[in-house]
Amino acid sequence: MSGRNRSGDHISKDKFSVKDTREDDIAKDRNKKAPGKAAKKEAAHGGKSALSMYRAWTAVWMLLCAILLARIWGLNQRIETLKERMDRLARIAVEQQGRLEELADALAAGRRDAQGREEASGQEDPPGEPGQADAAQVSGQGIAGAQRGGQDRPDMDSGGQQSGFQEPEAAHKVYLTFDDGPSDYTEEILDILERYGVKATFFVVGREGSQAQDALRRIVEEGHTLGMHSYTHDYSQVYESVESFAADLEREQAYLCEVTGVKSAIYRFPGGSSNTVSEIDMEEFAAYLDSQGIRFFDWNISSGDGGSFLVPVEMLLENCTATIKDHSTCVVLMHDAAAKTTTREALPEIIETIQAMEDTALLPITEETALVQHIQWDRGEAKDSGR
Repeated sequence: MSGRNRSGDHISKDKFSVKDTREDDIAKDRNKKAPGKAAKKEAAHGGKSALSMYRAWTAVWMLLCAILLARIWGLNQRIETLKERMDRLARIAVEQQGRLEELADALAAGRRDAQGREEASGQEDPPGEPGQADAAQVSGQGIAGAQRGGQDRPDMDSGGQQSGFQEPEAAHKVYLTFDDGPSDYTEEILDILERYGVKATFFVVGREGSQAQDALRRIVEEGHTLGMHSYTHDYSQVYESVESFAADLEREQAYLCEVTGVKSAIYRFPGGSSNTVSEIDMEEFAAYLDSQGIRFFDWNISSGDGGSFLVPVEMLLENCTATIKDHSTCVVLMHDAAAKTTTREALPEIIETIQAMEDTALLPITEETALVQHIQWDRGEAKDSGR
């Protein structure tokens, strides 16, 4: 009995051992038959990781784009702010220039009053000087500029001056003046002036060619005043010496006379008589002009279009019209140049605004026009020096 049990026990153990071995083999066979399951799990895990990384990079790029857009918006805001500041600075500069011009006018008026009192007390001009009995001239310096007046071209004197022309009475006389022409757009300016029936003054340089010459002739034929602004407009050459200035002036005057038949007798200094470029006292050049019977005109109202900055139309309109009521004689400075596009755009509004003002007239510069000059000089001493 006990032997069976031992024998049975032995057999039972062998059976269990065989069974376990078979189960292990079966498990191994299953693993061999299905080798892709683990790989699939690993692939699935790797795919999830790649997707997560893609989403993370996408989020980073979106964040960077948002930051970039915010920076761009901020820069645009700063640019707009800088533009506004530039506009304000330009406006302030024009206002300051206007105030300086008003101060110069006040000083000039004081000197003229003093001179008038001296003359009234019995002092006379030296014999043979022009303007000694011309009460219509504010300062008595020189003679008037050449001017063809009127659309129907009335009789002219030897200098092209309209005979017997008289300026109308008005509390505020406004003279629109254009420097630096003729340009490619002079014809356009003349068309605007013709449309509104306005006469102006053109201080021109020695620009040659058929287009420029046609514009010069039209200026004269349509009744505008033709003034000189130097032939070269080269500061270093014009203001090198009185002799250099004289040569440039003679060349300019002869050229304009040859093209238009008018010997101009009004002048505007390049940069104005108050320019800081000339190393020679501007009074010497002013005295030379007077010795030649030529008057010079500066301005007391500036459009502000003289620099490289393109002035907005609204600012040009404000600059040209805001202070007209402060002056009885208003000489308005503008420029006839291809780059001054907004000046041409603003011109119709400027004219309409001035024409709507009470007791105000738009006129060309003539022999009756009161002088507007930034500097004062002693005409008697200039004559005594032989200039």
